Formats: sequence, C-alpha cells, structure tokens
Amino acid sequence: MEFLYYFGEVATPMAMALLIGGTIGGLILGATPGLSPTMAVALLIPFTFYLAPVHGLILLGAAYTSTVAGGAVSAILLKIPGAPANIATTLDGHEMAKNGQGARALQLSFLASLIGGLFGVFLLIFLTPVLAEWALAFGPSHLFWMAILGVTIIGSLDSKSVVKGLLAGCIGIWLGTIGYDDMQGVQRFIFHPSLGGGVNIIAALIGLFAIPQVIAMFAKGRGDAAIEAIQVQRHPIGDAIREVSKRFRALGIGTAIGSIIGLIPGVGGQIAGLVAYDQAKKFSPEKDKFGTGHSEGVIAAESANNAMVGPSLVPLLTLSIPGSPTAAVLLGGLLIHGIFPGGDLFERHPEVIWPFINSMLLGQILMCIFGIWIASLAAKISRVPQSIMAAAVLALAVFGAYAVQQSMGNVYVMATLGIGMYFLERWGYSAAPLVLGLILGPIAESNYIQGSLIAGATDGQFVYFFSGGLNMALITVVVASIAYSVWGEVKGAKS
Repeated sequence: MEFLYYFGEVATPMAMALLIGGTIGGLILGATPGLSPTMAVALLIPFTFYLAPVHGLILLGAAYTSTVAGGAVSAILLKIPGAPANIATTLDGHEMAKNGQGARALQLSFLASLIGGLFGVFLLIFLTPVLAEWALAFGPSHLFWMAILGVTIIGSLDSKSVVKGLLAGCIGIWLGTIGYDDMQGVQRFIFHPSLGGGVNIIAALIGLFAIPQVIAMFAKGRGDAAIEAIQVQRHPIGDAIREVSKRFRALGIGTAIGSIIGLIPGVGGQIAGLVAYDQAKKFSPEKDKFGTGHSEGVIAAESANNAMVGPSLVPLLTLSIPGSPTAAVLLGGLLIHGIFPGGDLFERHPEVIWPFINSMLLGQILMCIFGIWIASLAAKISRVPQSIMAAAVLALAVFGAYAVQQSMGNVYVMATLGIGMYFLERWGYSAAPLVLGLILGPIAESNYIQGSLIAGATDGQFVYFFSGGLNMALITVVVASIAYSVWGEVKGAKS
C-alpha cells in the first residue's frame, strides 16, 4: 500500500494544475486527426525541462491517458480515428452518430475508457513484478503469432464479404512492405521519393478514413435535402451508466484483451481495440448488430484502448523495455530527469514513481468527467453546414498528415490512399481491414525474420516457432479464431 502514502503529492496545487491541464490538452490533441498519443507526449516533453521530475511525469502521464480516449471524439463524430487505437471505435461509433446517437456513443466510450483504464492502472500498481517477468517471456516467435492472431480477424472486420475483407487486408499488408527492409536495408516498391520511408501509418489512417468522407460530402453538393447530416441528440448520463453496466461481457472482454496486449512489448495498443472488438463480436448473441451502431462495439474497443495504458508501462518501469511507442517516448522523459528504469526503480525513486502512477489513476477519472462534458456539447456539430464541415475536415487531414514528419510526401500518400479508398468503398471494400493489414504486416515480418535468425543458430525454425507452452497457446488461439470465422461464414451461408 505504499502508493497510498504518496497520494498526497498529487493533491498539491502545482500537481493538480498540471494534471487538469494535461488531461484537457490531451483530449483536444487526441481528437485532432494525426496527433497520436505518441506525438502528443513528445510535444509536451520540452515543457517538462524546467519542471520537477514528478511534475513533468504527471503532465506526460495525464496527456498519455487522455489522448488515447480523446481519439474517440473524431472517430465517432467524423469517422476519422484520432489514432490507430481508435479504428475499431469508428465501426459502430460513427453509425451511432449517423443515427442521432453521437452524444450517447461518446458517453459510452468515455465511461468504458474509465473502467478499462482504472483496471489497467491497478494492474500496474499491484502486479508489476509478476507481470514484468511474464512480459519478458515474449520473444520474436510469440510476437509473430500475436500478429498472425490479428491477421485472422481481417476477413470478418467491418465487411459484408469475407473475401473482400481479406483482399483489403492483403492490400494493407502489401502497403506495409513499401520502403526499406528493416533487417536487410534493401528497397522495396519505392516508385516515388515520397515512399522512401515507407507508408506512414498516421498519414495512411487519415487518408483512408478522412478523404473518402470529404469526397462524399463534396459529391453530394450543397443542397440540404441531399446531405446526410449528423444530428447529435442529448442523452442523459444516467442512461449511459446503466447501459455500460449491462454490457458486462463486452466491457470484460475489452478490458482483459487491452491489459494483455498492452503488456506485451512491441505489439502496441493500436491493435488492442480491433482484437477486442472482434472477440466481443464473436461472443455476443447480437453479433449481427455489430457495424450497424451497436453499443457493445464502442464499449469493447474503448475499454481495451485505455486498459492497455497501465500495463504498457510495466515493462518500461521494471525492464526498461517500452510496451508501446508512447511508452518509448515516456522513457525519454524519465531519462531526461536522470531517472533510469529498472528492477529497483520503486526503491530508488518512490517519491517520483508513485505520484506519477497515482496521477494516472486520478487522470482516468478527470478524463471521463471532461470527456462527458465534451459529449454534452457535441449537439452543436449538427449546426455546422456540411460544406463547411467538409472543408474543415480536409484542412485537418492535410495538417495532420504534414505534422507527423513535417513532410509533404505524407500529404501525397494520404491523398493517394484516400482517393483509392473512396473507389474501393464504392465496390464494397472497407478501410478497417486494410489498416489492420498495414499495421500487422511489418510486425509479423520483422519478428519472423528475427525468429528465423535465432532459429538458424539453435534447433531450426519448426522447433523455434512450434514448441513451448506460450507458442502452443497462441497457436491454439489462432486456430480457434480461424475455425470460428469459417464456422460463422458457413452457418451464415446456410441460413
């Protein structure tokens, strides 16, 4: 209970001011397409130079927590994920917004984020030593099978046709191969200078989701009767709380999957929401409602997104191994202040680490409060003419793509992918499987190559990839996921 001893450090005026400011700023940055949690934390690091170590970490932790949740705002209202972690939120969240339930969707997302986030931070507080040893057990072979597990859900993700979903996923995997091979340094498919560094995931995300929306808005013209306006009706918060409590299955699945994936170094939280969404759909008796504006999809995705925040810091604080890209930036923030993570970190710097963790606990609550307040104001979006909305979204898309690396090349990539996705959507393809393939392709490839190199110096590839309890457990889950998808497709074809 040592964390309770340092709880008072968070209640000081300076700490609370930074916590509130970081939370509000994180929500705003998270809702801005292109400004991912990693970028938000990186932008705030210079502001911590002249702060005390504990205050600097409180600011960064608050921004990390709220940016992950803030991405749901643009995902729900504009169908533009604020970060890769919010892709799954668009699948049902935006459909709810189109049905006049945008405020309800935002309330559910922030309440689910609160519960998942609190659970993740409590894991960080009470089980750090045990979880650190478990995270260290993951090697290239295990990460490869984790990526393959993600690939198994591509076919059924937000697509009326499994074949079209798989084809979209294959396009995404191919896009992930563009650039330089990380292991051998050779060029692949670089047919334009803008592709020298590969396809940036944030630029691709903005292009694939935002540009088709903008083109569709402009294509409908300026006539009010021809425009599909998004009306956001007010929704009592009490009803949202009762609904979240009733969706215990989706909440539990999202929280559990987010906690596990957040703990695994190198996987990152960007696939946590997608995997949780897929599993919640498979275990739901109302699976046919997913993708049509079903609250379970929003709850599962957002609880997973924030549940991964706390566990992603476990390998960082105890093993100096970041569990996500944002955790890697936080590592830089620690090192700047002369704090070196390790097994004895909690003994050497308890006056810094425990207030930092406590602030993340309070930050989850503040994030939910301010987020619900934002949801109550969301009705004003219905007053914005669609022509102005289209122009604003286009401006945000260009800004977001350029801001990632201050490169016009990313803007060209965003525009090209967006125009291509517009036509693919007209043919029944979906952006979500494509993005998932783009994310998982490099993860699977790099870990397979690393594993092959290790296997070559030991007992061979078959033994390395198909032996060991953890490998077999992951393979079993992969096979079960494929079998379930095939069974569901066959059952649907017969009915």
